[in-house]
Amino acid sequence: MWTARRSQPDGNELSQFHSGASDSAAQRDRARIIHCESFRRLQAKTQVLGVGEHDFYRTRLTHSLEVAQIGSGICEQLRERYAANTDYLKWLPSMSQIEAICLAHDIGHPPFGHGGEVALNYYMQSQGGFEGNGQTLRIMAHLGEYSPHHGLDLTRRTMLGVLKYPVLHREVANYPIELAETTSNIDSYKPPKCIHDEDEAVLAWILSGLPDEDIQLFRSTQQQGDKRKAAFKGFDTAIMELADDISYGVHDLEDVLALRLVTERAWQDDVLSKLSGDDVISRALDFYNRKLFSESSTERKHAISKLIRYFLPEITIAAQQRFATPLLDLQVQLSAEAQTTLQILKDFVYKHVIRRPEVQTLEYKGQQLVLKLFAVLRDNPERLLPPAVLKRYQQSEYKERVICDYVSGMTDSYAIKLYHKVFSPDMGSVFDRL
Repeated sequence: MWTARRSQPDGNELSQFHSGASDSAAQRDRARIIHCESFRRLQAKTQVLGVGEHDFYRTRLTHSLEVAQIGSGICEQLRERYAANTDYLKWLPSMSQIEAICLAHDIGHPPFGHGGEVALNYYMQSQGGFEGNGQTLRIMAHLGEYSPHHGLDLTRRTMLGVLKYPVLHREVANYPIELAETTSNIDSYKPPKCIHDEDEAVLAWILSGLPDEDIQLFRSTQQQGDKRKAAFKGFDTAIMELADDISYGVHDLEDVLALRLVTERAWQDDVLSKLSGDDVISRALDFYNRKLFSESSTERKHAISKLIRYFLPEITIAAQQRFATPLLDLQVQLSAEAQTTLQILKDFVYKHVIRRPEVQTLEYKGQQLVLKLFAVLRDNPERLLPPAVLKRYQQSEYKERVICDYVSGMTDSYAIKLYHKVFSPDMGSVFDRL
């Protein structure tokens, strides 16, 4: 059942892709993701720092490539570790499968990162919501260009693997009762981790064929503070998320160090002082201090690569004993020491990069730009929407969703260009194509 595509009725044999390999269907998924428009647009979408600020650091595209490489490395390590455990081996994703999932995991992220995400959700919170991972599902299921009715038309296993939060917006949303009168601060409209309400049928298709008890439990939520969140994720998703976390904590750290955004004093105060003393960094303290803060990119890369190599063998498989379906029941986890070290690195990046005023200013500016673009397109669709988008808008029952899909698909640079074309009197030309 896991190789089925939405355009292919279940039970019918699928055509092979390039070869008779057992993961031929996953190879097709990977190819479609790599060649789709949404994946290419990641090259001009913000990862942590603004696109165009420097020629070194990562975009969403390079981040996704690195997550795919780490994800495949995790799977290879696990194959070696569990070579004698056939129950685990037969459910580990193939190289093509995990790469497809990792490459696709960010294709739904809007321009300007989480600032753009909150801006779109501000307008969509009463229309089924907007969340970057939920938009990824929409691209895979509806908007991708490989099928007129089924988007990228990927296999069920790939879609399950990318599905980080198997709950609907309405099941976890919690906003102020009245819409804010001003858009100068819309932090309270940060979206919950979910998929959009309109995609309930897609979720049902992904989980179809599983035992009812598994579906009900997998779709359950849990309370965390004042928020409700999805309680479970699939096996492939757990591998992808761990690869994503390692890339965020280690590769984004490399960007921070290369651009001299942190000092050795901050490294001492916010990383070294919080480590256990028996961790990978503390055991080779002189090496990491010298290499990470070296003027040489080769030296710095040596330390970054060594950190990545440390985390992968620290990953193990554990069965939850909660689900009858192995793809839901199996999970991966880091050793306690490795998990603590990774969290300290992630917190360091968050504090010294994401929360620094310069980065927040760029994110806020992008957020305000997205808010204004959405509003003017919503109020002037006949005037301002490109013909293909206008046609979908006119035919759709959910017109604001069409506007949202259009804006969320923009790169940072395209959104800026369109904004100036619409709002700046001395910018734009009739020869500029929308």
